[in-house]
Amino acid sequence: MTKKLLLLAGLSILASCSKVGDNEFLITGTAEGIENGKMAILQLQDDMGPISKDTVKIENGKFEFKGKTGEGPEIAFVVIESLNNGMVPFILENGEINLNVDKDTIQKSKIGGTGNNDKFQEYNDGAGAIYKKMVSFQKANQQKFMDARKANDTAVMHSLTKQNIGFQKDMDKFSESFVEKNPTTFISCLLLENFIGRQSLEADKIVKLYNTLSADVKKTKSGKRVGDFANSQKAVKTGNEAPNFSAPTPEGKTVSLKESLGKVTIIDFWASWCGPCRAENPNVVALYNEFHAKGLNIIGVSLDKDADKWKEAIAKDKLVWTQVSNLKYWQEPIAKQYNVGVIPATFILDASGKIVVKDLKGAELKAKIAELLAK
Repeated sequence: MTKKLLLLAGLSILASCSKVGDNEFLITGTAEGIENGKMAILQLQDDMGPISKDTVKIENGKFEFKGKTGEGPEIAFVVIESLNNGMVPFILENGEINLNVDKDTIQKSKIGGTGNNDKFQEYNDGAGAIYKKMVSFQKANQQKFMDARKANDTAVMHSLTKQNIGFQKDMDKFSESFVEKNPTTFISCLLLENFIGRQSLEADKIVKLYNTLSADVKKTKSGKRVGDFANSQKAVKTGNEAPNFSAPTPEGKTVSLKESLGKVTIIDFWASWCGPCRAENPNVVALYNEFHAKGLNIIGVSLDKDADKWKEAIAKDKLVWTQVSNLKYWQEPIAKQYNVGVIPATFILDASGKIVVKDLKGAELKAKIAELLAK
């Protein structure tokens, strides 16, 4: 037999040993120390949070899931009944996936078996090292911080807080670097989504990193969402005219952005259920009362889904300016149009309707409004 035929025969044997076909997955899991009969739950992520897809019993510390994949790789979780310390995230995709659940420290669980899960584990190892340093720092300085707070020693509290925030910055730098080095890996797309949701990386950098992703990654559901963000940045970029929109007021009248413009206009994204939004509302009310007569207008866009709670919050917080909402929660089309993933969010427009600046609060917002109205 020639070397070529030997090679083909070897590949044939490898293919025949695979336990899954195209568009199938096999999850082989271990959960040592978990008693027989406890359930392992496979969950997928949707717009409203994790939803259960399958449930199997754990026997002799092992469990197994098998099924069909969706349109492509997606984030998934395994939850073990009786464990109250979280879930194990992994990438659900075509192939044989391995999960080793650590019942004592869920963060020490291991995943692998497929290309994306191997890369996910590589990321977890790097991020875990930073997380370990942060936890160690917090334990070592917890008493020091409590003593400083008791003594109202703001210098010490500020120093410790700044050092603690530094770990998150290190995590963000590591994540950004990981995406740069792994443009063909699905986890890179998830990391970009995380940056978008937390607003912890400049939009221009997110768009730049998105453009480096492989075509296959961009085709996934996550990739399409990041793609929508990248496209929307062209529309809501500072200096561009704010996209027009129309939506119902609490009274049912349809109002547009164009008819709500003043010399300066704030588009304020909020919701009755959003604690930080409600906490910021008194400041916005004070700003409106001070500057409305000089040309400031505000149009509030709510991500509510309950009309009564929306109206109640408007009345309670004394929001006298124009309010609109389609009552579609995070599916609010105006929020999608403006690529709002976190609230409160604000867009400040000049008299021509162009976006001047985004997401200012407090003294910075007041100073900018005063500056624009003085022109």
